[in-house]
Amino acid sequence: MDVSLVKTLREKTGVSYSLCQKALKEANNDLKKAEKLLTQWGAEKVMEKKQRKAALGGVFSYVHHNFQIASLVEIASETDFVANNNEFKTLGYDLAIHIASLNPRTIEELLEQEFVKTPTKKIKDLINEANLKFGEKIEIKRFIRWQVGENNHG
Repeated sequence: MDVSLVKTLREKTGVSYSLCQKALKEANNDLKKAEKLLTQWGAEKVMEKKQRKAALGGVFSYVHHNFQIASLVEIASETDFVANNNEFKTLGYDLAIHIASLNPRTIEELLEQEFVKTPTKKIKDLINEANLKFGEKIEIKRFIRWQVGENNHG
């Protein structure tokens, strides 16, 4: 197995080393075929993970530079290992920025919104990618957004 191919596929997709290895093996070291396999497997893995319980995680915050808008978001994971991962923390912070910026009213509405930093992806795509990347169920549990002068209740 060519380690550099595994590394390239992992960097491109963010999927675990072992899954990249497996995909390359099944695709006879063809990167494009391996990516397609990972996409196919990803949909299956995401469905499997939706049945699991995510009871850990973290609360992430964002306060806009003008101190007029703030948000909090709780994101759940299955383990502390993932909850303490820097990429998980970045996801939480990015979601808090998104919530402050686009003001969704429900989790369902939030999941369907185009991500403020990458409009080609929806929030649900980010969560599905996180499920694959971390190998755990990742979900948004709740969020709140405050704006100065508005009556905001959580």
